[in-house]
Amino acid sequence: MNTLATVLLSALPLAAGWAVHVWWLRGCLNTARRDPLTGLRTRDGFTHRATALLRDRRAVVVLADVDKFKQINDIYGHVTGDALLKATADRLAHHVGASGVAGRLGGDEFAAVLIDDHGTAGDLLAVLHGVLARPVDGQDPAVHTTVSLGWVRAADFPTDDLSGLLRRADEAMYAAKQARAGTRRAGLGWLFATVAGRRAGRTGARKDAPIVGVAA
Repeated sequence: MNTLATVLLSALPLAAGWAVHVWWLRGCLNTARRDPLTGLRTRDGFTHRATALLRDRRAVVVLADVDKFKQINDIYGHVTGDALLKATADRLAHHVGASGVAGRLGGDEFAAVLIDDHGTAGDLLAVLHGVLARPVDGQDPAVHTTVSLGWVRAADFPTDDLSGLLRRADEAMYAAKQARAGTRRAGLGWLFATVAGRRAGRTGARKDAPIVGVAA
């Protein structure tokens, strides 16, 4: 056996061990980027995938917030609240599809980026709003709530990064929640103008922030 063959054979165990180690590290990273309750991506995992998706001009950014979630937790308990969050996550992920991404940002707040192939995001999200309001399988039908959705087309604000688009979707979601409108799209121009990243109505926001009409 020549020297080269001997070196290559001796290197095989090391290469195999390194491949296994890389596979293990990737598994750990993927686990760290998944929310243990819902299975959705955590904020870091969502940010990584969503930023890549925003290169597509058809991308739509969505923010979702469960209405009166604290009240449900207080009345029915955290087990019921957890079941509601899990169902919300499953339904959101299903509607976003494999081409998009959904994540849990924390608590009862979710975000998604979807690719709007046919320009029908408004219709899709209206349907999603109805689906999210359905009672959770296996739970008391009396335990139900709605989910307020705010969304924005990335192409409407080409200079915004993910953070800016999420802020606009957050403002639209807050407007939808206040108006009990279900879903609301962030229109062009200021919408419940923010100061230092805080929407009107939040602590630290300017009291005289202008309010501009919003496209439904």
